[in-house]
Amino acid sequence: MVKSHMEKRSARRVSVSLSAERISGDSKHSIFIENLSESGICIIATPSKKTASFKPGAQVTVRLKLSSDGTINLDCRVIWSHKSEPDSITVSVGLEIIDPPEKYKEFVKKLP
Repeated sequence: MVKSHMEKRSARRVSVSLSAERISGDSKHSIFIENLSESGICIIATPSKKTASFKPGAQVTVRLKLSSDGTINLDCRVIWSHKSEPDSITVSVGLEIIDPPEKYKEFVKKLP
């Protein structure tokens, strides 16, 4: 029996409504964070021909505002992606955070 993404999770996942940026070279693209954990993030994005695709294994940098502690860049790896709805222009993307910084882990622990 194959385990789903939910069954494989080792960290507590927190539902949030946060705006963030995906950094691609010199350009920034707005994204929406739907939920996060100490080791992963689920984002909603609007892909375009000019931006990197969200193929599994692709590397993505996410810039997140940590309340009053400034911002932090998170190096991530795409684990999965799919269109939010069949006719939707948005895509949901599951990201694994590569070596999550301690500052980020503390931010997640403080979330309700």
